[in-house]
Formats: sequence, C-alpha cells, structure tokens
Amino acid sequence: MSLNLDISRSTSLTEEQVAGYVIDATREVFSKMVMMEVTGYFPLKEPVKSFKCGITGMVGFAGVYSGVISIHCPVALALKITSNMVGMDCERVNDDLNDAIGEIANMLGGSVKHLLSNGGLDVRLSIPTVISGEDYTVNSLSDQDCIIVPFTTEGHTMLVGLTLKKED
Repeated sequence: MSLNLDISRSTSLTEEQVAGYVIDATREVFSKMVMMEVTGYFPLKEPVKSFKCGITGMVGFAGVYSGVISIHCPVALALKITSNMVGMDCERVNDDLNDAIGEIANMLGGSVKHLLSNGGLDVRLSIPTVISGEDYTVNSLSDQDCIIVPFTTEGHTMLVGLTLKKED
C-alpha cells in the first residue's frame, strides 16, 4: 500500500505528507465537529477490507483525480460520534448515525479536495455513501494506491483510508 506515483508527481507531495494531511484533517474535523480528540498513527502496511459490527462512510473524487476517502469505525464509536454531533444520545444505528458518519466523510473529502484542487484543478466530490453491518467487505480501486491511517479515541480504533488515481 502506498500513494500512487502519479499522485506524488502531480501534487509534489510525498506519501508521508499526504498521510500527515489526512491525520491533520481528521484531527481538525473531530476536534471541531465532534468534540473528540483523535490520535493518528503511521499508515498501515496492509489493507483492511473486512469489518465486523462497523459502519463505513465514503465520499468519491472525480475529475483530474478519481478515488475515495473513507472512514471505518465500530458501531460503538459511531454512536458516540453521532451523540456528540447531534447533542443527544444515539443508542442504535439509524438515519442520524448514517447522516453523521456521512457528514464526517464529506468533511474529510472536502479537506482532501482542497489539497488536490490547488491551483484551480477540477476535482469534484460525490455525495456521501454509508454502509454498516455485522460482517462486510469494502474493496478499493487498488490496494496498491491507497493510504490507510489508524486512529484511536476513547478506547476505540477507527481507520481513515484515501485511495487516489490521477486521470489521464
């Protein structure tokens, strides 16, 4: 797993810089919107595709770059995130939870879009997609062209993944 070489060349950013940007953006979104502090670590060496009792929010990129940014977290953490965002207890997977996780993915997507569209490049975001389940798999464009950063907060671990490809 690593950042696509075409992405590094076109943005003049190293994989470490992009991972650092993902960490900073995630910390900022969680601090300001969720009132939670998260700690990011170095990107994982191997992709994570299977999730149990989890929820995943994703936003796609189109234009000069294509790809997706995703947030994967256990349902227990998603409930806490949603409760903090809406200001009332969320005790089960429902539309509020889906909206909250989708909005987190959307804000992370907006941060990465800002990085990628530097200089006025055409980069568009999709509407958020949220999936959840007891046991599910998420497959990416390419496990070779992604960065997956683990985060911890309040005793839980979540992942933020970024997969990008430069279009010809």
